[in-house]
Amino acid sequence: MQSVIERYTLPEMGRIWSDQRRLETWMEVEFLALEAWVKLGKVPDDVAAAVRSVKCPTPEDVATREEVTNHDLAAFVDLLGEAAGEKAAGWVHYGLTSSDVLDTALGSLLMESADLLLGALASLFGVVKRRAEEHKDTFMIGRTHGIWAEPTTFGLKLAGWAFELSRDHARLQAARKSVAVGKISGAVGTYAHLPPEIEDHVCASLGLAIEPASTQVTARDRHAEYLQTLALIGASIERMATEIRHLQRSEVSEVREAFGKGQKGSSAMPHKRNPILSERMTGMARLLRGYAQVGLENVALWHERDISHSSAERVALPDASIVLHYMLVKFESLIHNLVVDADRMLGNLASTRGLVFSQAVLLALVEKGLTRDVAYRIVQGHAMTAWNEETHLRDLLASDPDVVLSDAELEHCFSLEKVAESAEVVFQRLGSLQVG
Repeated sequence: MQSVIERYTLPEMGRIWSDQRRLETWMEVEFLALEAWVKLGKVPDDVAAAVRSVKCPTPEDVATREEVTNHDLAAFVDLLGEAAGEKAAGWVHYGLTSSDVLDTALGSLLMESADLLLGALASLFGVVKRRAEEHKDTFMIGRTHGIWAEPTTFGLKLAGWAFELSRDHARLQAARKSVAVGKISGAVGTYAHLPPEIEDHVCASLGLAIEPASTQVTARDRHAEYLQTLALIGASIERMATEIRHLQRSEVSEVREAFGKGQKGSSAMPHKRNPILSERMTGMARLLRGYAQVGLENVALWHERDISHSSAERVALPDASIVLHYMLVKFESLIHNLVVDADRMLGNLASTRGLVFSQAVLLALVEKGLTRDVAYRIVQGHAMTAWNEETHLRDLLASDPDVVLSDAELEHCFSLEKVAESAEVVFQRLGSLQVG
């Protein structure tokens, strides 16, 4: 069913979206509907038993029959009825329309996909949280606009990622609830040929909620929400991957993806160690945004239904699930094995010649009674000199009689320890955060 190339399909998600699994889920819906009819006394008990006992048609068999029917579900129903025997064949698909089977089965597959994604997301969160706590005191330059800003810690950066992943988890739980629905209500959702008890039994057996007012299909805003949620999670991973890519640049070299024995970074340049996984995450996040757009386009259907959504979602829903699952699993491994060069981070901090402490000095001067603008101009003037003449900002400030700070007060402005102390509240919040 899926079209994502095998390279990016991990076995657990690939099994959910295999053609055989799709047919098996259709068969389960068909059987459960018959079972419900048996309970209502409409269908003989041995009919349901006969259907339960047969082997599910294969994708190859359905494809062959579809050459005649030009309708995959109809081909499947024909084969299932033939396998169950003449008596059962008349009752297979009794009262149902195609979308009763297709959409209910789709809800079941999406629910299972969401559960797999939720587990992978919780696992990634756990690794990011652990590494955030590991590096809570690993000092580094904080950058805005790509330019030195103020000191921070690598742990604080990771903590922000962990909180974002926890929000993603909550969003995915909500999206799971939206798509985990079925409908067994007939051709235009009126229950004219299917009492609601059939729907109750089928959906309850599959662990699905019921579309409260279906047309011939379940509402596609549900699937759009799912795809948009997956795209947003992908965007979160992309944000983190982009940061890793920047920090791995040769001129920065503060973190790097693990590089395996025998790995080659370039076919031409033997020295290369490229951030290939992070770059791959960026590219795959683009795919997810494309699938999210497809989901939005599929919401508006004609009247009680058309099939303009069908061909698009046959690709988008499996592919998006497969892509995000791959991203979550691979990015967890990336973070787990990420090489953090704390010495390089400190070296880069030292290379700023104290410029990243300019705000601390500004505030200290304001506390001494200078107006903000006067204090700002004093610090800015020395900062520009430090930039241009490669001198240390602290030395320039210490020689300026207008800087009314004692040596101890000035030294305190250039302290890294206060950064860790002030950021401790973030790690207190992180410590109590649980996902999954």
